[in-house]
Amino acid sequence: MKKGLIIKSTGSFYSVKDSETGEFVTCNIRGKLRIKGIKSTNPVAVGDMVEYDISEDYDTGVIKNILARKNYIIRKSTNLSKQTHIIAANLDQAIIMVTIASPVTYPIFIDRFLITAEAYEIPAKIIFNKIDLYNEKQTDYLNELVYIYERAGYECIKTSVKNKTNIENVKSLLKNKTSLFTGNSGVGKSSLINLIDSSLDLKTSEISDAHKSGKHTTTFAEMYELKFGGYIIDTPGIRGFGLHDIKTEELFHYFPEIFNISKNCKYHNCTHVHEPGCAIKDAVENGTVSLLRYENYLSILFNDESKHRL
Repeated sequence: MKKGLIIKSTGSFYSVKDSETGEFVTCNIRGKLRIKGIKSTNPVAVGDMVEYDISEDYDTGVIKNILARKNYIIRKSTNLSKQTHIIAANLDQAIIMVTIASPVTYPIFIDRFLITAEAYEIPAKIIFNKIDLYNEKQTDYLNELVYIYERAGYECIKTSVKNKTNIENVKSLLKNKTSLFTGNSGVGKSSLINLIDSSLDLKTSEISDAHKSGKHTTTFAEMYELKFGGYIIDTPGIRGFGLHDIKTEELFHYFPEIFNISKNCKYHNCTHVHEPGCAIKDAVENGTVSLLRYENYLSILFNDESKHRL
């Protein structure tokens, strides 16, 4: 039995980098591996270490087993079923790329991603891209968001591909780590990756003028080896991030700044909504906790059906 790393997933077939030879082998999966374990649309994900055999025609391989995962990041599948989609596995960090305009990334989307990263114990970072495009008002809003998220404990980097702003900082962030890159379509993931490592030459696309949103240039998740050390996983641009298996009473655990203060609440089972003696409501009033983050917490708490789904 051979071992290898899943580099790319195209639905039915997987590109596997052999652990010994470094060669790339096209593999598929058969039988029980498709249905056992997590009920996801993709039983094998980019970043998985697998065991495989070469099939009788010596042209393709068959994945027989998935080795134990260090971690993975998952979201609710886009279809109407209760299935989920594993975005990637065995990560050192997860990075969300955000833009204030062209297209707009909404804070609720950022927070859904950060909640998921917290739930699966994956360190998360935020890159605010396209800073060369913003007017004074947009720049003020950007700086406000950076302040909010840095205070919540998340490292933030402001970048411009056009002006090559803070590209070296991004390289330092990625060096010798396995990093997931995600964000809305059109935020510039592929362009930034190309600038970081020009040998990769990922396909890019212009923003749609009609809808001010990006086109999907990345069809499937794919892992790339960086010439200065490490791996980066580029993912298809996503418009929604459905939470999976987040229980109502545990939601505040995944807002670090809320969780840290919650120990001061009068009641141990405080929901931070209506209870007297709630330290979180006091913290929002005095500015210790961001009103924006608190409102997103409430929005997900009361309106997000996906967090109840197992």
